[in-house]
Amino acid sequence: MLGEEDGELFVKDIEEKLKSTEIKIDKLELKHLLSHKLDINNAIVDIHPGAGGTESQDWAQMLMRMYLRWAEKNGFKADIIDILNGDEAGIKSVTIAFSGPYAYGYLKPEVGVHRLVRISPFDSNKRRHTSFAAVLVYPDVEKDIEIDIKEEDIRIDTFRASGAGGQHINKVSSAVRITHAPSGIVVSCQNERSQHRNKERAMSILKSRLYEMEIAAQGKKMEGIIGDKKNIQWGNQIRSYVLQPYRLVKDHRTGYESGNVNAVLNGEIDAFIKEYLFWKKTG
Repeated sequence: MLGEEDGELFVKDIEEKLKSTEIKIDKLELKHLLSHKLDINNAIVDIHPGAGGTESQDWAQMLMRMYLRWAEKNGFKADIIDILNGDEAGIKSVTIAFSGPYAYGYLKPEVGVHRLVRISPFDSNKRRHTSFAAVLVYPDVEKDIEIDIKEEDIRIDTFRASGAGGQHINKVSSAVRITHAPSGIVVSCQNERSQHRNKERAMSILKSRLYEMEIAAQGKKMEGIIGDKKNIQWGNQIRSYVLQPYRLVKDHRTGYESGNVNAVLNGEIDAFIKEYLFWKKTG
């Protein structure tokens, strides 16, 4: 017979196995909902703050951290391709590449304007502020399609990488900025150590964005591919993160909400992703 201590260990072991099984079932359910041919691809995520200066730039950085923590928790590799730091705090923009099966499928529900309500840490009067930031998600289509990019249509500039790169940031002009004249698209990459690798990665991102434009030019719906880049302001938000006067994260499309704001901002957004995919599938 099992002793009391052995019985407790047995029950604990069963509970852990059940929890692990539930997680695996949830992931299988999610993959079943990812039926678009590009859902299995890697993803490229852009985050841009709205109006409001330091407030919105800090919020953009919080979102960046949220997605980096989500990637870490879910086994995705995340590389910051390009980042422009704010003047006082936060970021003015960031491009992140997420690598792993179904990275795009999981992240595409995040496309849209994200709204934060909190007591501002930058306001000496401790007033409540509302900030906005836009999230764009592109599928990495490097190996899926052929996009003809003519040499005469692009301008390649090199510059020194900036930011908190430490020993990984070269003191030479290894960062690359590519401007595609016909479309007006500008792509920068500075996370690789060599200029060649930065150029290669920037060209890959340019290719993904040109693919988006080509689909739109053919009159096909972009829904499910990237989503519209709406104005980064009130009324267009897909999700609100309220820290004051109460604590709640609510998705305005599905109605799903969570009171555990800290966990959400720490990367626990799978429930929001799952709810959106179910809503989209049955809507």
